[in-house]
Amino acid sequence: MSVAETGFKAKNAAVVLEDGSKKKLKDLIGKKGMVLYFYPRDSTPGCTKEACSFRDHNKDILKLGYTVVGVSADSVESHQKFIQKQSINFPLISDESAELCQMFGVWTEKNMYGKKFMGIQRATFLLDANLKVQHAWPKVKVDNHTREVMEAIKGAK
Repeated sequence: MSVAETGFKAKNAAVVLEDGSKKKLKDLIGKKGMVLYFYPRDSTPGCTKEACSFRDHNKDILKLGYTVVGVSADSVESHQKFIQKQSINFPLISDESAELCQMFGVWTEKNMYGKKFMGIQRATFLLDANLKVQHAWPKVKVDNHTREVMEAIKGAK
């Protein structure tokens, strides 16, 4: 499957949060929607920079009626350490089975130093209250990404 595009409607899947609790995706949505972002790994430079940017703008995003939720294939324990170390102020989904990643088409083959492996393509989706993609960023560049997301939120219907 290719990366989910505008108009894609996600299933209300069961997810595991950083505290080990299970919720449905819709339980995490704000009044108007959700910023669902996928990142490769906790505590790596780019992922930390991205998470901290969303952390620093989370209050503004909440005021606009949206929640921020991060997703990686890291364990609950890894998420807990990452949240504590970086003071992350929004939920992180532990998608160790990669089911959510596969639903959004971000579980892809990667190649690093000649070694091939499956991993997460950094991507962000702006979802409405019905889990429909309003805007998609299939290949995120971390610098200024949060600003792009906030501009899209302000322009959302």
